[in-house]
Amino acid sequence: MRSNYLFTSESVSEGHPDKVSDQISDAIVDLFLSKDPEARIACETLTTTQLVVLAGEIRCKGVYENGAWAPGAQEEIERTVRNTVKEIGYEQDGFHWEKLEFINRLHGQSAHIAQGVDAGAEGSNKDEGAGDQGIMFGFACDETESLMPATLDYSHKILEQMAADRHSGKAPFLEPDTKSQVTLRFDGGKPVAATAIVVSTQHAPGYDAGDKEAELHAYVKGVIAGVIPAALLSDETVYHINPTGSFEIGGPDGDAGLTGRKIIVDTYGGAAPHGGGAFSGKDPTKVDRSAAYITRYLAKNIVAAGLATRCTIQLAYAIGVSKPLSLYVDTHGTGTVGDDKIEAAIQSIAKLGGMTPRGIRTHLGLNKPIYRKTAAYGHFGRKAEGDFFPWERTDLVDDLKAALA
Repeated sequence: MRSNYLFTSESVSEGHPDKVSDQISDAIVDLFLSKDPEARIACETLTTTQLVVLAGEIRCKGVYENGAWAPGAQEEIERTVRNTVKEIGYEQDGFHWEKLEFINRLHGQSAHIAQGVDAGAEGSNKDEGAGDQGIMFGFACDETESLMPATLDYSHKILEQMAADRHSGKAPFLEPDTKSQVTLRFDGGKPVAATAIVVSTQHAPGYDAGDKEAELHAYVKGVIAGVIPAALLSDETVYHINPTGSFEIGGPDGDAGLTGRKIIVDTYGGAAPHGGGAFSGKDPTKVDRSAAYITRYLAKNIVAAGLATRCTIQLAYAIGVSKPLSLYVDTHGTGTVGDDKIEAAIQSIAKLGGMTPRGIRTHLGLNKPIYRKTAAYGHFGRKAEGDFFPWERTDLVDDLKAALA
């Protein structure tokens, strides 16, 4: 590993067009899981000027069964979509929660996929299979309290604070679409200085010149100073705030949005590998989502247990097959025990259920409507509260230590 380098991560706000799409898709996942915990959902969303389109495959008791919609189900889906856009804050000429056109093209799940994923009938030995083939990665490091890469952690938190100020009315000149980017200099593998910070925020008319522009810039610098530790900021830190000058046209009106186009923002900001599969819009039988959550859970608990300061984990699956094809642990030379021993310890912990799709969902409690909150500001590094973000718990530390004793 290099110990001295510059590294950059970016984040995008809840109002970014791709994140609008992600939140709509996950709002649909939550709606269906609230009706049927065993629902199957693969919902993709397109957003553009005054238009939202849903596409994908579903199966849900009380909503869509035997090739037909339940009475009122499509109307409830439309209300969910419009309310999601409203909560984000879009009431613009080019994208308005009430005025946009809505098209629903969701349809029934393929019977051939279902037969591979579903568990067998009572008395059968067939366990529930993975919803697709693929590789999934989890990561944790000790750069921040959340055990996330510092560049991404700060990028997320800058935008979270700006969104909170927009919703509260503290910063009425802000509009929903915002992007951030943080570059840190690392020395000895630890962040020592913020060299460059980029924030581009959609704004009300007039905030691109004169005193109003100065007000906007001062506000953004204040948010940055409240997020990034003072020791990392200096007179040498370079700020790029709305570097194009004006940013009035934004959101889906400025650029079309699609579900799943911000997977590096969703995960580790480029500090770790990514398997390629998006999370949003998918029920937890899809290992793109559930296995990515369990690998983060395992990596975080390994670092929290003091077994390493940096950890990457990979799992691999085949569609219709319950057991993972492989488990790989890499502590990047920071482990206190061998990586092979950590692999063996993980596989010996019964409560993980062999990391089958059913075992993951049971241990983490994933068959619940908990996903809309994940769809902006990262799926990882968030605070585990109640049913939400269970993969951020560090309740496996004692099990890992006992397995390695």
